[in-house]
Amino acid sequence: MRADYGLDAPPVVRNLLLAALVGLGLWAGIAAGLWSGTARIPIGGDELRIVLGPAGLAIGLACLGMAVSMIWSSRVGKVRERERLLDTLTWTGSERVLDVGCGRGLMLLGAAKRLRDGRAVGVDLWRAEDLAGNAPSAVWANAAIEGVTARVALETADMRQLPFPASSFDVVLSQTAVHNLSSAAGRQAAVEEMARVLRPGGQVLLTDIRHVDDYAAILHGQGLDVSVERSVIGRWVWGLLTFGRVLPAVARGRRPVT
Repeated sequence: MRADYGLDAPPVVRNLLLAALVGLGLWAGIAAGLWSGTARIPIGGDELRIVLGPAGLAIGLACLGMAVSMIWSSRVGKVRERERLLDTLTWTGSERVLDVGCGRGLMLLGAAKRLRDGRAVGVDLWRAEDLAGNAPSAVWANAAIEGVTARVALETADMRQLPFPASSFDVVLSQTAVHNLSSAAGRQAAVEEMARVLRPGGQVLLTDIRHVDDYAAILHGQGLDVSVERSVIGRWVWGLLTFGRVLPAVARGRRPVT
């Protein structure tokens, strides 16, 4: 059996597939001769003609491509990316790890697999609109498949008010979760909480599809040494396809030992 880490943003994938169906259906109907494909809009005594076939084809293919990319990422790509990201951290096997917005346990369980006598704690509010099948039961099922149940704990908590004392964790992780907070103040509170619970010498790894430069600035303001990693090609492609709404990047931070 393979762990199932769910489909990310299922409403977005659904809407992309619907848009692709409409766009490609429009183009196919025109190509089959069922309709001329020209919209006529009267303007005074004149008429504006809009040819819809090429637009339907372009929009349909773009939406289909984004939907397929999101499905592939959810099923295959994000596990590979998890391993790459976690391999960039320094591990002793005794760390206490926090995964903020853990969902079905992707980063949480990947970290737990790197521990011997450490502990990985996941927090979430378990909102299904953010991730298909998002629930503690899904984490435990995946933990059993990954063989790390004994090294994992879960808490239902808001990332803006983490229920842990300051300096509680050696590693703090969060993947594509903070952007789900709609307000800048809420996102700032969440990132400040991650910094608060990080021990001296501890590491933070925060990935998201937007606002990552803001997160880096907040971590820096909390006294961490910070860097940002981004794929220029990936950022350009996603930025173009989503009109700048999706700009994936990674913020890394380490709290200095004083």
